Amino acid sequence: MTTDTTVLDGLDFTAFGRGPGLAVADDVADLLFREARTAAAFTPDEVSDERIAAVYDLVKWGPTALNTVPLRLLVVRTPEARQRLAAHMSEGNRERVLGAPVSLVLAADTGFHTHIPTLAPHMAALADALEGQPEQRESMARTNALIQAGYLIVGLRAAGLAAGPMGGMDADAIDQEFFAENGWKSLLVVNVGHVEGTGTHRARAERLGYAQASLTV
Repeated sequence: MTTDTTVLDGLDFTAFGRGPGLAVADDVADLLFREARTAAAFTPDEVSDERIAAVYDLVKWGPTALNTVPLRLLVVRTPEARQRLAAHMSEGNRERVLGAPVSLVLAADTGFHTHIPTLAPHMAALADALEGQPEQRESMARTNALIQAGYLIVGLRAAGLAAGPMGGMDADAIDQEFFAENGWKSLLVVNVGHVEGTGTHRARAERLGYAQASLTV
């Protein structure tokens, strides 16, 4: 058995995507970005725990500082749990939670440092140093968990699922409701499922172009 390794320097990027610079085909770029929408309407089809786990097992390889991977997921599936979560969402988001087959509360684990000896053994001593620095840990956890949240949304799309991320919620109340024992800090709620129609009644909005969103020095 042999495994061929692609040498990136030898790739003709102009053969992929719309113009130079992309190393994936158009259908992949469309699935992950161009045609994907933030979904608010889902079919009743189930999203299994195995499928969510497969997405996590893919996106966990995305980089975080010191490989801390502080993102944690609360999978809200049962009608009773969805009611508990919906009670802490803003008015416009409650029905979205209740109507989705599953919602994920994305949270940051401020106790991530206890895993550093396993995840970054070359920096094992940092675990003890961070023990007495809760504010520093929370800042690190939030920043890197939000990075992972972006990976997760793209990973859900790669699995053929639609995602509806939402920030309108009472985060402190969610933390008290679900995370009182483990100290996780909620960041976002993402509804997940198979999209109903286009998943949204709104037309696709414009995006800023590269020239508007970048500076070169």
